[in-house]
Amino acid sequence: MRKLRTQRVIAVLASVLLVGGVAACGNSDTGGGGSKDDGKITMGFSQVGAESGWRTANTTSIKESAAAAGIDLKFDDAQQKQENQIKAIRNYIQQKVDVIAFSPVVESGWDTVLKEAKDAGIPVILTDRSVDSADKSLYKTFLGSDFVKEGRLAGEWLVEQKKGATGPVNIVELQGNTGAAPANDRKKGFGEAIAVNPNLKIIASQPGDFTRAGGKQVMEQFLKANPKIDVLFAHNDDMGLGALEAITAAGKVPGKDITIITVDAVKDGMQALADGKFNFIAECSPLLGPQLMDLAKKVHAGEEVPARIETEETTFTQEQAKEALPNRKY
Repeated sequence: MRKLRTQRVIAVLASVLLVGGVAACGNSDTGGGGSKDDGKITMGFSQVGAESGWRTANTTSIKESAAAAGIDLKFDDAQQKQENQIKAIRNYIQQKVDVIAFSPVVESGWDTVLKEAKDAGIPVILTDRSVDSADKSLYKTFLGSDFVKEGRLAGEWLVEQKKGATGPVNIVELQGNTGAAPANDRKKGFGEAIAVNPNLKIIASQPGDFTRAGGKQVMEQFLKANPKIDVLFAHNDDMGLGALEAITAAGKVPGKDITIITVDAVKDGMQALADGKFNFIAECSPLLGPQLMDLAKKVHAGEEVPARIETEETTFTQEQAKEALPNRKY
């Protein structure tokens, strides 16, 4: 009798352990992102890199906004390499995240991996930069600035400043990464704007890769090759800040001997503008995080969203920069 009771106890314990084991397996996190039962949205985000103050502020905005919105963020730094971004996106697909968002290093070459995401049923949001894919169904929306407009605003300001010029005005241009949407579009907008005045001539244009080091190096080359430079148009503040060092080292006064126009309006750039070293900045806001998280929730819920969402931005003169600096968030 005692033996029979012992066998029953063992059988009951075995059943309990078996059920507990099955339950534990069922609740384990296999890295499936949206397959978890906690109701949280999981977003995979691939960032271009950390090449500038703007990008650092953009990354901070995304991370802080994800935490505030209760979104589980899987973040990857592509270090300005497209192959790294493609690898990250494929990893997110394998992990079955709910939403993929990324800021493309370059415009071309995304169709294959975006189709893989679409086939997996994972919506994609483009932030800051767009892609040149003819198939617009490969992504849900693009959130970012109008880069052509930024270039055009910079050019229009210069046209107004130089409207009384009777001789040639020599302009050098520091471009962003080759093939990147902001580099292509800012160049286009600026070129279209200054075309109304034949005296305004771009005598040299070269990529500085959106970095201070790149801006300094290329500006040094410009100064050696061109004895008379009247204007510098830099596609972002960081390249302009690097160029300041080269201009000063060459014995010229930035903001006076050479008019300097940039894009972004990060704190360091705004300080240079307030100090009279820069002359004009077209803003490009990096604080896209709150809008991105709102979009992630909507596309995850199956809601329709606009194909293009533009961020609100402005421009700054030296006096306006002085007024704005005390309350600048980035």
